[in-house]
Amino acid sequence: MEKVCIFPHKLQGEVHVPSSKSMGHREIICAGLANGRSIVDNISMSKDIEATIRCLRAMGVVVVEIASRFPERKALMITGTGKLYAKEAGADCGESGSTLRFFIPLAATLGEPFTLEGHGKLVSRPLQAYYDIFAEQQLAYSNNEGELPLTVNGVLKAGTYKLPGNVSSQYVSGLLFALPLLEGDSVIKITSPLESASYVDMTLSCLKKYGIVIDNVGGAHREYRIKGKQKYTALDSVVEADWSQAAFWLVGGSVGEAINCTGVDFSSLQGDKAIVEIMERMGAKLERTEHTVKACHAATTKTVIDATNCPDIIPILTVLAATSAGTTEIINAGRLRIKECDRLAAITTELNKMGADIEELPEGLVIHGKPEGLAGDALVEAWNDHRIAMSVAIAASACREPVVLEGTESVQKSYPNFWKDFVAVGGRIEAIG
Repeated sequence: MEKVCIFPHKLQGEVHVPSSKSMGHREIICAGLANGRSIVDNISMSKDIEATIRCLRAMGVVVVEIASRFPERKALMITGTGKLYAKEAGADCGESGSTLRFFIPLAATLGEPFTLEGHGKLVSRPLQAYYDIFAEQQLAYSNNEGELPLTVNGVLKAGTYKLPGNVSSQYVSGLLFALPLLEGDSVIKITSPLESASYVDMTLSCLKKYGIVIDNVGGAHREYRIKGKQKYTALDSVVEADWSQAAFWLVGGSVGEAINCTGVDFSSLQGDKAIVEIMERMGAKLERTEHTVKACHAATTKTVIDATNCPDIIPILTVLAATSAGTTEIINAGRLRIKECDRLAAITTELNKMGADIEELPEGLVIHGKPEGLAGDALVEAWNDHRIAMSVAIAASACREPVVLEGTESVQKSYPNFWKDFVAVGGRIEAIG
């Protein structure tokens, strides 16, 4: 593992926010399912995006990296035939949960065996909702005692799919990608209120952009009606900025001096855009224009944060709460325990080492804020989780004493340029060993 010492220094400057990893996955997949050539630009390349590209290539889609119109970004020229096939026997999903769950239903449209592998905690992350569907349809599959690798060997059938609303939204999105390709019509019925609904809305928006029609009946439980024999439309597109990545810098500016985030889109459907409303509710000083948001140093205070539709920003909001006045509660956050690591345990453990006062509950956190700031002077770990590494780095910049962080390479999963941007806004780090 790579290790750095992070020295206290208030952050100040400007960051051009990376493109959305969530939308990047969706745009690349939709382009790959089209018959023709698409160019998807403004991609912030990461290990997770590379995993999605590998899966498309293994299913017969041609993906070529070309020059981007945007500095330090990538563009992909993606050429599909409108029909996937098993060009290779399988693909490696790396540690990307989105890649795995999006491609399992697509693998079940191939009509021939296809194996999906993974690494780290992804090997054991839950897939039961898909296994239940396969059992109901008598679709053949095999796995390693419930873990990866998973081989799908059968054809998904059109029909009615029922899913509880408390499963990962990635299951719903995966089916939404695949079902329009089937011969018959299908319905997805969500049998209880849908958690992380914003991620499904992002999928629906991307599908519509690429010519796929989904009737969303709506209501608390939701129902999606999908016509079969649909065709994805090839087009050129630009991936929007990532609000979950902007969140690190907004908190960094609030606990530091000031950071201006450029390239953001306030019309985005990303649930993580809630960072703005939550921080303002806590008393943060934010200045907005159409495509920028600037966070300036401010004294912040307690609130209640519901993680239902914005789980990815909970670790960095915990950093803000740890240095805010009063006691902040984070609720409906049990889903964070099955991410790249148990994020509730990880952020509690590491911030408490730095002097925070956080209580861990089964479904959330109680954070007793210390507006005087955290002491630091600790050896902390990233838990092989990009969001824990970046959250701890922001917290360390505002501590009174240096902090040593192990596992800095974990940011490669979503934000390889994080440390470069950290230094650009005044972060002071020194490699160890």
